[in-house]
Amino acid sequence: MTDDWMTRAEAICMLCGGHCCNGAQPPISEDCYRRLVAQGVPDAVFGQDGYRFVKTRDDGTCMLCKGGKCSIHAFKPETCIAGPFTFDVTADTIRIFLKYETICPLVRLLKEFPEVYDQQYAAAVRSITRLVSDLRENELAAICRIEEPETEKIAEIPRVYPVQHDNRH
Repeated sequence: MTDDWMTRAEAICMLCGGHCCNGAQPPISEDCYRRLVAQGVPDAVFGQDGYRFVKTRDDGTCMLCKGGKCSIHAFKPETCIAGPFTFDVTADTIRIFLKYETICPLVRLLKEFPEVYDQQYAAAVRSITRLVSDLRENELAAICRIEEPETEKIAEIPRVYPVQHDNRH
């Protein structure tokens, strides 16, 4: 990533003010939960409804968004690392989607810099595949029921490491 790209990306994100954090309830795997709590994120920030997630405030913003910025940017959850890419899972396939500019104005800039786009896509795939392998099947099913309009499917990748979890917990 070039200095020019970083400067422009930071300006875009600051002007946006964390729109990607509105209504976001990023899924939190057990490993991510332990990591976040170890970093001082209070347990009260997390909710549970078929899967563990970061709660939102009454106005819809992520509880970890402060002043239009992520307060845990250095160690944020996998789907936040993957942004503006998102996913869905069907059987042994992970479908990768890119959010529209109406959700993330950074998408236009990513498309202007193919090498940065490719780097972010690769980071997204790593984060998403790790998350998918860490979640239980019932958690993935709950996550995949969430509608994500304003996205376009850009890839399908194999679900390489499906993990069988004991669902009694």
